[in-house]
Amino acid sequence: MKAEHTTPSLTGQPQIRFAGIRKSYDGSTNVVVDLNLDVARGEFLTLLGPSGSGKTTTLMMLAGFEQPSSGDIFVDGQRINDLPTFRRNFGVVFQNYALFPHMTVAQNLAFPLRMHKVAKEEIPARVRKALQTVKMEDFSERMPGQLSGGQQQRIALARALVFEPKMVLMDEPLGALDKQLREHMQLEIRELHRKLGITMLYVTHDQSEALTMSDRIAVFHEGRIQQIADPQTIYERPSNPFVASFIGENNKLEGRVEEISGEEVTVRTAKGAVISASAREPLSTGDTVQVVIRPERVALAGSSEGATQVKAVVKEVIYHGDHLRVAVDAEGCSELVARLPHSDDLTVPREGEACQVSWHRRNALAFAKPGGGAAQ
Repeated sequence: MKAEHTTPSLTGQPQIRFAGIRKSYDGSTNVVVDLNLDVARGEFLTLLGPSGSGKTTTLMMLAGFEQPSSGDIFVDGQRINDLPTFRRNFGVVFQNYALFPHMTVAQNLAFPLRMHKVAKEEIPARVRKALQTVKMEDFSERMPGQLSGGQQQRIALARALVFEPKMVLMDEPLGALDKQLREHMQLEIRELHRKLGITMLYVTHDQSEALTMSDRIAVFHEGRIQQIADPQTIYERPSNPFVASFIGENNKLEGRVEEISGEEVTVRTAKGAVISASAREPLSTGDTVQVVIRPERVALAGSSEGATQVKAVVKEVIYHGDHLRVAVDAEGCSELVARLPHSDDLTVPREGEACQVSWHRRNALAFAKPGGGAAQ
């Protein structure tokens, strides 16, 4: 086990390679389409997407629980399509923990060691080491039913690590936990990954979870990867409207391109406002576009060079503890939402109050409108 983890490099041979993978259950509908993906050794890669997007099927094909309809999967340069699950040497963690209820914690961890034919005299030390890794060494004689959900999930993770696998695959492992415990476990798993340096593939539909834990995120939709990048790039520079909509909240404005200057475009919205935005794909004058702006990038006062400024009226103010969510009716833009960080010197806007909203053009991202057609 490595003492310290740094962000892995994709130079050289990847540890995992999906090459031209397609998966269909009925022979006609593809659940995964033309998947080509490399994963670096020691990487924490999250497969993120809505239900039915292909992310879990991708993980199950790597684990050996599903077979690709076509294409190849390689681990350390070896094709593993026909390799049985038990010979792949992967640790797997599921949402439902899958602990044996009639065995103690120590017996649950010893079971995979016996299956891997580890010498009997080595097993107690390996079990202790795995329990220490997840800070559960005092629970070895407990039964799973005597543990909380978070404790059971730690034991499931320890069982996945106990036989020192090549990598750990996790399918929605925190989905059954409450919000506070889930957030705590996210940080624990992330720290464990940094400590061990083992490759981890993690499936979730929770965008916040993916942003918190990952070296890279692969965003799935309709069986295809829409974008794969580090969390900041995924959030700040989404490659298409689906990624922009799926990751976090966005204001969306529709309009037509009136002018283009390099990557900057001038857009007239369907309601008449003229705004500047950054083009995220090649656009032409007259194209119908969707402009997306993160609420935290919308200010309720002042402007600076390169900013769009619009008159507005405060419609609703909602207190969220660390921030205010302010909805406004913006002239020529319909409703916009601003997220204002809460601070002692924040002047809380009042409903019905006139104001100015502004945002910098680099934070307004223009995409060709899906399906095309005229702006309405």
